[in-house]
Amino acid sequence: MTEMRAIETDIRTRRLSAGVELRPGGTASVRVWAPDSRHVDFVVDGGGSHPLEREEDGVFAGELPGVVAGTRYWYRLDGGERRPDPVSRFQPDGPHGPSEVVDPDLFLWTDASWRGVGPQGQVLYEMHIGTFTPEGTWASAMAQLPALAELGVTVIEMMPIGEFAGTFGWGYDGVDLYAPTHLYGRPDDLRAFVDRAHALGLGVILDVVYNHLGPDGNYLSEFSADYFTDRYKNDWGRAINFEGPAAARAFFVENAGYWIDEYHFDGLRLDATQDVNDASAEHVLAAIGRRARAAAPGRQVYIIAENEPQQASLVREPAAGGLGLDALWNDDYHHSAVVALTGRREAYYTDYKGAVQEFISCAKYGYLYQGQWYKWQKKRRGSPGLDLPKHAFVAYLENHDQVANSAFGRRLHQLSAPSRYRALTALTLLGPATPLLFQGQEFASDRPFLYFADHREELRDPIRAGRKEFLIQFPSISDPEVPPALPSPVDRQTFDRCKLDLSQRTTHAAAYALHRDLLQIRRSTTAIRNPVKVDGAVISAQALALRFFSPLGDALLIVNLGCDLDLSPAPEPLLGPPAGHRWAVAFSSESVRYGGQGTAPLREDGEWHLPGEAAMLFTPVFRQPDDDADQ
Repeated sequence: MTEMRAIETDIRTRRLSAGVELRPGGTASVRVWAPDSRHVDFVVDGGGSHPLEREEDGVFAGELPGVVAGTRYWYRLDGGERRPDPVSRFQPDGPHGPSEVVDPDLFLWTDASWRGVGPQGQVLYEMHIGTFTPEGTWASAMAQLPALAELGVTVIEMMPIGEFAGTFGWGYDGVDLYAPTHLYGRPDDLRAFVDRAHALGLGVILDVVYNHLGPDGNYLSEFSADYFTDRYKNDWGRAINFEGPAAARAFFVENAGYWIDEYHFDGLRLDATQDVNDASAEHVLAAIGRRARAAAPGRQVYIIAENEPQQASLVREPAAGGLGLDALWNDDYHHSAVVALTGRREAYYTDYKGAVQEFISCAKYGYLYQGQWYKWQKKRRGSPGLDLPKHAFVAYLENHDQVANSAFGRRLHQLSAPSRYRALTALTLLGPATPLLFQGQEFASDRPFLYFADHREELRDPIRAGRKEFLIQFPSISDPEVPPALPSPVDRQTFDRCKLDLSQRTTHAAAYALHRDLLQIRRSTTAIRNPVKVDGAVISAQALALRFFSPLGDALLIVNLGCDLDLSPAPEPLLGPPAGHRWAVAFSSESVRYGGQGTAPLREDGEWHLPGEAAMLFTPVFRQPDDDADQ
């Protein structure tokens, strides 16, 4: 506790407990935690060096003159090799080069009236900056923000940007967690992106990785061995030590607040939280959430977790034994959708049928597996979450992992019947969960999204082998024609193939119109946007009905994944219209506008005829006296 109090006291006079921060009067406050060292020098790149004073708890510090924004520098530990700052705010030459002093107060923000984003009513859009535009920069992505706002997106979920080795990558191998990668531009380019997004009414949250660091350019252990631990097994490298010295834990907790404070991000997406292991009195994920929220007084902060074992406690309030986060990615929904769309049940799709009851259960309760036996993993999966709000689950047909977790990274619309894909797109975007689109999905991009990672030569063969080992869980990979055709993850061409062709917003206009119209319906229909209750029923072996209840008027969504369906008889009360009303068709996924075959007029005074592989939304209109003599 003494260590943590010292760190928190120092934070009151600095933004962060370590790193280089400029002071009024032309000096710089320099602090670095290096408890394993006897002495540490601050080395100006191409200039002189300054010894730092050792303080208690292994911190070396100094107030140095002549250090200004743009100064490039290193630390030298015990007279050895020069190393970049673990809390570097910018690495202009990558993770092996010098750090650069950044003054976060030089940028002129225009978002003083922005109040952040909350957990309800959001539409997420996952973006990888390097492939979102041909240029792969924050500046070029910023130019596309008006189109996303017009589409109906409300929050951009930016894939990780902490500095990583090589010239391309997903970002999950970051090693400088405070330095936005130089590959996409300078720090103020990122600030300009966020500022512009806020001006357009868009929130921006950042995908952060607190479960491991990358294999190339990670110098943390040279500053202290206590950053890592062998107490826990990790899927991607050494586990991070959240139970050790306070300074090691603070490095990650402070990072969460840093992105909110200095870059005005509206929240975080926490990667693979199942590998964030901590037995401390307060779990580090709760501390991360608390710190992130504290960094934005007067603004809402939105925090999403990816959690493979589906631990519902992450989004419960601390008073109820939870960690206080806001939302969870829902792979159950995705897996059911993939089976329904493709018929394939390989690997981790084994325990899903793609049945309509699964979609009803997702709509009502979020996760499908809340403690039942899971054959694929040979253990129970999930924990009870029946009490959680529906917006606490993020539903998607695509995300970066799930598109790339296949032999050729093909988009889901390329693996499914077009009509069936349109129907499940409607269910996803109108359903009660928080919907997420993966970049390019809105215009049926024909560009793949593959795994790619640029690393030094000795890591390339292990990366290739690791990718093949991962894919072998899919039996179809054993087809002798497949392995020779697999794209190499370390080749530049693999990365370049994934760059979006934004002209497809026009050339694939039907798909774009489908997504834009559905999001407009979600935004403008009270029962869809903010239902007081959602219920569902199976109305045939391959068709479901979802009823959205609202005092301002209900809505009825029917999704038929089978052939043409005549609803006669129709002994299902959810199909009955509100008193004094009749149902009118508000949307059909089979509209010619979206590439469909057209929809027959609804005859409510007889049997309903619903087109095959289609979704239809019905809203109530007042019944005129001559609509039905029996009413």
